[in-house]
Amino acid sequence: MKKKILILVIVIGAIFGGKYYYDMNLNHNFETITEGKVYKSGVIPPDELPKYIKEHNIKSVVDLRFPGTGDDVNNPEIPAELTAEKEAIAKLDGINYFNNGSDQVPKEHNLKMFFEIMDNPDNYPVLIHCYHGVGRAEMYSALYRIEYEGMDPNEARQNTRFLTKWSSFDLGKPKGDYLFNYKSRKDSLK
Repeated sequence: MKKKILILVIVIGAIFGGKYYYDMNLNHNFETITEGKVYKSGVIPPDELPKYIKEHNIKSVVDLRFPGTGDDVNNPEIPAELTAEKEAIAKLDGINYFNNGSDQVPKEHNLKMFFEIMDNPDNYPVLIHCYHGVGRAEMYSALYRIEYEGMDPNEARQNTRFLTKWSSFDLGKPKGDYLFNYKSRKDSLK
């Protein structure tokens, strides 16, 4: 019996490990937020960007990274990587590149720039990305859902990932509390 349980644990671990490896290293945490409109990801190597952009007809890339954060876990950005991405996108006709370097929880100037980008229908479809694709990219994807699709802030928070419990989007954590308490621009006018 113990042997069967051990084998089951190993198989489950291999499945989750394989999915994690695929998402992080092969698929770059690329995910559809709203088909034909908004996508999110982690860093996509510059030589792979044209494939994603063409496949999803992306017109704008919103890069949430900025160098020099000193946070090697959540924000391990390297200036040369940002430059390489910007140069790769500049070689593609008709593709906009926006750098909106953001902390894990957006500041007012980040929201202002994000909304200016997203308010312009000519920018769609949009790819929102950060380094890993599981923090800032998910945060801004949730903000998109709240502001442009009318999703309830808590529902948007819960839709950031399969399990929000014990994640950075859980209640009691800065990102989770930020989204839970977020007031859309429309609701702020009331």
